[in-house]
Amino acid sequence: MKILLADDDPITLDALRACLEPEGFTALTARDGGEALALWEKHRPDLLCLDIMMPQVDGYEVCRRVRAADAQVPVLFLSAKSEEIDVVVGLQLGADDFIRKPFGKHELLARIRAALRRVHARTNGARSFVMHDLVVYPRELRAERTGVTIDLSPREAAILELLHEKTGQVVDRDTLLNRCWGIDYFPESRTLDQHIAKLRKRIEIDAAIPTIIETIRGVGYRFRAG
Repeated sequence: MKILLADDDPITLDALRACLEPEGFTALTARDGGEALALWEKHRPDLLCLDIMMPQVDGYEVCRRVRAADAQVPVLFLSAKSEEIDVVVGLQLGADDFIRKPFGKHELLARIRAALRRVHARTNGARSFVMHDLVVYPRELRAERTGVTIDLSPREAAILELLHEKTGQVVDRDTLLNRCWGIDYFPESRTLDQHIAKLRKRIEIDAAIPTIIETIRGVGYRFRAG
């Protein structure tokens, strides 16, 4: 999933990119509103994070122009402006959320996932698949077990989607890396294993005895139904 980040502070942009890219998001960065609009027209990202005070075209105007062409794409304002009127103006222009600076990584990721879930629920319905007792909603970046929601990163959702697509088959490590990281990504040797271990802790009933993501030593991983 592509996220457009627009902020005139390069340090903030670097910090936002460092927060999002390890989670599997593709970050498109703009230093001003004009560049943000050009990137939006070219790439049509899945979500926009906009600062308000930017050169050329401010965040409010970017939001207004985007909303005039697309009523669905989530727009989040990230701003140090914290007066009630600033929040009200942003929401009236069609923003989905307003996050006051400074904010933490986990808050940002949670709000982004929530906004993406809302838009995909509206536009795509409840597209899902089942892995034993786990229901996965890949476009909403979440899974559910007995009514409990488990947040997923885009990369985690992609891993589960691929394993489900290949149910009963062993998916080798290269295929997983190419599909879920990209063919131009050259990971460290244990990157995939570390992601799988982290994911198991949250989706398996007992991560020590996994039933959803089975390890096939020396080859890759497998999901077996039944």
